[in-house]
Amino acid sequence: MSTILKMFAFPASFIIICLGVLTILGGHITPGGGFQGGAMIAAGVILCVIVYGVDESPIKFSHGFISAIESIGALGFVLIGLAGLFASGFFLYNLGADFYNILPQSIVNIFHYPDPTNAGIVPYLNIFVGLKVFVGLSAVVIAFSQFKRITDTGNPEDKVNPEAEEIIGD
Repeated sequence: MSTILKMFAFPASFIIICLGVLTILGGHITPGGGFQGGAMIAAGVILCVIVYGVDESPIKFSHGFISAIESIGALGFVLIGLAGLFASGFFLYNLGADFYNILPQSIVNIFHYPDPTNAGIVPYLNIFVGLKVFVGLSAVVIAFSQFKRITDTGNPEDKVNPEAEEIIGD
């Protein structure tokens, strides 16, 4: 890749990631939310991976980090859903807003926050969905970008289709 493209990619990806975080955090009052913000954050990471390559990318993720973030996203979503189930009998019941007044005020205060457009658990769900989408899309692109290297560094028997090389004449 060219030097100009490398100079542009990291600042642009940083701005895209910041806009993704803003989309997630404001998703309960603006168009967007967890999925859109997570896709924007992943787009910033993907831009760096495509321009710099996986090894030289300024944004690097280990397998353990990716696994932990995805687990946090899934576990957080399920725990908030179960909190609504145990408190009200409905999975993903909006504990912070309590539209049907079936919860004690002490439980409502846990998820209530000072916002004029109180959305209850929706901002928390946006954060967890954003984590899942960000890691899912980023992991797919990182895996695809390393596919050729994995097939080229192994033994000739490890190639995907050794007969195709004989036909092509490689």
